[in-house]
Amino acid sequence: MADKLPDAKRRTDIDAFLDRLAAVPAVAGGGRGRLIFALDATASREGTWARAQELHAEMFIAAAALGGLDVQLVYYRGLGECKASAWTGSPDRLLGLLSKVACVGGETQIARVLGHARDEARRGKVDALVFVGDCMEENVDGLCALAGELGLMGVPAFLFHEGDDATAARAFAQMAKLSGGACCRFDASAADQLRALLRAVAVYAAGGRKALAELGRREGGLVLQITHQMGA
Repeated sequence: MADKLPDAKRRTDIDAFLDRLAAVPAVAGGGRGRLIFALDATASREGTWARAQELHAEMFIAAAALGGLDVQLVYYRGLGECKASAWTGSPDRLLGLLSKVACVGGETQIARVLGHARDEARRGKVDALVFVGDCMEENVDGLCALAGELGLMGVPAFLFHEGDDATAARAFAQMAKLSGGACCRFDASAADQLRALLRAVAVYAAGGRKALAELGRREGGLVLQITHQMGA
C-alpha cells in the first residue's frame, strides 16, 4: 500500500493543477492561431514527453510573428484518463502543465482526442490539431469517421508517428488525409525532427497555408513533406 501512496498523491496534485488551469480565462484576440496539442502519455511515451517539454516554447516563438498562438494541451494515459487544459497563450503555463504529468501505462484513446477536437471546434475556432503518438489500438473505421468530421469542419489533424508500428502508420495516414492534414514519422532519438514538426504546425495555425508553404521552402525536410501532403 505504501508504494501506491505517491502515485495517488501525484494524481491528486495533477487534478488540482488542471482544475486551476481550467479556471484561467481563455486568451481571446483576433488573428491568433488556436492549436490543440495532444500527446499519448502512456508508459512508452516517456522519452517523447520529456522532449515535448523541452520544445514546447518553440511553437509559440514560431507563431509570434504571425499573430501569436493559443494552445490547449490534451493527453491520455492509464485506465481511461483523458484530460484537456484551458486555452493558454503562455509558454510558461503550458510548461507547468507538462511538468506535472507523468506517463502511465494504458491503451490508446485517440478517439477521445479526435472527439474532443470536434467538440472544441463546435464551440469556437480551432485552426489545427497536432497529435504525437506511437501506436493505435482502436477501431480504425471509427477514428476515420471522426477525422472526416474534423475535415468537414476545417480542422486539419497533423499526426506525428514515432516508431515503426505499421498499424499505427496506416491509421495515422488515413486520419490525416480525411481531416485535410498531414502525417509524418519521426525518429525518437532525433529531437530536431520533432522540433521541426511542431514549429510547422504552429506556423500553419497562426499563418495558414501560405505561411506553411514559405516555411517548407526555407527548411525543406519534414516540413516540406507536410506542405506537399496538404497541397500548400
